[in-house]
Amino acid sequence: MTAPRLQLSNITKRYPSVVANSDVSLTVQPGETHAVLGENGAGKSTLMKIIYGSVKPDEGTVLFNGQAVSIRNPQEARSLGISMVFQHFSLFDTLTVAENVWLGLDKHLALAEVARRITQKAAEYGLDIEPSRPVHTLSVGEMQRVEIIRALLTDPKLLILDEPTSVLTPQAVQKLFVVLKQLASEGCSILYISHKLHEIRELCSACTVLRGGKVTGVCNPQNESNESLSRLMIGAEPPPLTHRPVHAGAVALRVNKLSLAREDQFGVDLEQVALDVRAGEVVGIAGVSGNGQKELLYALSGEDTRAEPGMVEVLGKPAGRMHPRQRRALGLHFVPEERLGRGAVPSLGLAHNLLLTRSEAVGQGGWIRNGVLDKQAASIIERFKVKTGGTTSAARSLSGGNLQKFIVGREIDARPKVFVVSQPTWGVDVGAAALIRNEILALRDAGCAVLVVSEELDELFEISDRLYVIAKGRMSPPIDRAAATVAQIGEWMSGLWDKAPGQKEAAHV
Repeated sequence: MTAPRLQLSNITKRYPSVVANSDVSLTVQPGETHAVLGENGAGKSTLMKIIYGSVKPDEGTVLFNGQAVSIRNPQEARSLGISMVFQHFSLFDTLTVAENVWLGLDKHLALAEVARRITQKAAEYGLDIEPSRPVHTLSVGEMQRVEIIRALLTDPKLLILDEPTSVLTPQAVQKLFVVLKQLASEGCSILYISHKLHEIRELCSACTVLRGGKVTGVCNPQNESNESLSRLMIGAEPPPLTHRPVHAGAVALRVNKLSLAREDQFGVDLEQVALDVRAGEVVGIAGVSGNGQKELLYALSGEDTRAEPGMVEVLGKPAGRMHPRQRRALGLHFVPEERLGRGAVPSLGLAHNLLLTRSEAVGQGGWIRNGVLDKQAASIIERFKVKTGGTTSAARSLSGGNLQKFIVGREIDARPKVFVVSQPTWGVDVGAAALIRNEILALRDAGCAVLVVSEELDELFEISDRLYVIAKGRMSPPIDRAAATVAQIGEWMSGLWDKAPGQKEAAHV
């Protein structure tokens, strides 16, 4: 019999405040696509880092192709044929796409040859990216494409994918699945982490379930339903969304013919962007990553103040030149797509990260009332079920999903009048995603105007009352969610709304 591609036996990893993995065993066969399923903080990412050599286990053994191995670092993992696409990207901002990819490849290759191979792979797999672009100019979705291409260029025997589709469009996901199925048919084994249960059921033939760092089940996901997988993962089915009829009020956020030139050569020009969000409704913006979402969000949050004052209105006041603090004073709160660095300071504790956008615990003369701050942070942690060692835990110590819950919770807890959120459930498990979406709908029902920018169409269809699509820096006309279809929105993502019946006139209103 052929030896398993990967065999983990009794893997344990302890940290000072938590046991991340406890006596975990897992076997992956050659050519098998094996899912690792679990809620946020279940120990999935730690286990993958052990396999990839970036974390050393305290106990247990690792066999690769039947041979006992001690993988001391990612370079050794790559030499064995193990590649990994991280949920939090490992890219150098100041280097180009080609230079970042080059770091993980044979150094005998010339940079020009690496750039050529990137272009070839990108075209082959529908993951278009420009090799000469500096990474700091890329959107989150584009960075994910770079990570996937870098992994594919190593011709891996075992490919680890941690939430690879979290910011990909449905069309891009299907293209990626074609690639992964082809890789598996050629003998490549795939370890696949995702909270999207329908993806796991379509792609994977085996599944190991983790809860609290321990294996709680092994199954064939193709024989399971979304509900049964949810029960295996979180011990229950996610709570249903309570979506009440919309009673929209006055316009709370308006963008008036916003045109802004790109700030770098690889950015996107915004052209005559117009949209409005009323009190008591959720408006969604769909689009392929890198089509102007970043530029629009900067203009809405106040990070880009080049717009004419009247091009952005918050509660009737011209805000185009206002900075983020001034917009928060009007009632606008904002969640960026990048958690670490923009949404939170990695080295600061959760309580002190509240001070980035909240001032309730700041007393006279600027003194911080630590008791008030700690109580405030504890309340958010409890309300949004954030798994953490406490209010002083550094932001970077949390799993991606738990940090997302905290950042979203920090802004929702402020009771905003206008709430702008990018990728609200990126990388969170099904239970946490349902919690965040219900909180967004509760905010809407309380009279808040909510704008959601997401590349997950299922999410937008689930929580939005109206939809826009952004493509190449232009905004489509609005469409009621009830009247929209996934196929239509997919077409609009290519900028084809002007050709849609009955929509041409709306585009000029």
